[in-house]
Amino acid sequence: MQRLGSTVLGTTRQVGGVGVLLLQVLRALLPYPSMDGRELWRNLYKMGVRSVPIIILTAFFTGAILVIQSGIFVRRFGATGLLGWGTGYSTFREIGPILIALMFSGRVGANNTAELGTMTVTEQIDGLRALAIDPVRYLIVPRVTSMMIMLFLLTVIGDLVAISGGALFGKLVVGVDFSIFWQSLLANLTEWDLLHGLIKSAAFGLVISLTSCYFGISVRGGAVGVGRAVNAAVVAAAVGILVVDCLLTLSLE
Repeated sequence: MQRLGSTVLGTTRQVGGVGVLLLQVLRALLPYPSMDGRELWRNLYKMGVRSVPIIILTAFFTGAILVIQSGIFVRRFGATGLLGWGTGYSTFREIGPILIALMFSGRVGANNTAELGTMTVTEQIDGLRALAIDPVRYLIVPRVTSMMIMLFLLTVIGDLVAISGGALFGKLVVGVDFSIFWQSLLANLTEWDLLHGLIKSAAFGLVISLTSCYFGISVRGGAVGVGRAVNAAVVAAAVGILVVDCLLTLSLE
């Protein structure tokens, strides 16, 4: 019972800390954005451009796996005309945003926590405060903004690559022509199906950025503490992504 209570209190403290960090970020962004431009561009490149290869690879095989799995039932029931719709619907609305967000969290979020955690334990962040530089405005806001923007754009790229991979494997494995695949996709899906997933990706970017920054700047215990903070940030981001996904799926329907 004591351990359960300690876990609940610890989780509540962490959720509250993330909420306070969100308010500090909003205070820096409203009524007009105020942040270091060079830090913003550096993070956009580091977090977004360098993530493109791994996102393309993940998305391509995601689309391929979806088609291989659904191809069994498509051929059994002779529903080849629905293969494009099924692949696009599941990719745009659910599989694409979630898998890309989890991959982004593992690569970018973990690296962000480690970087901020190292700066914390080496007292670099205290040095910024001594120079009257606000760490939230200088370090956190550009990272939160970069992660939200780049995860949104990476999801757009990932969706297109996943659909292309699905069309290719639909032809090679299931025997569905490209024209039938694309006609099924375009005739049955709407812009809202794509927008549905993109709204989720922006929300996932906010979750990943806040959790990775919070655990980075609140780390304690030197190098060992940095390792624990990275692990906690990845777990918290994964749980947060699934919770937000459930809430958005209910509210956007």
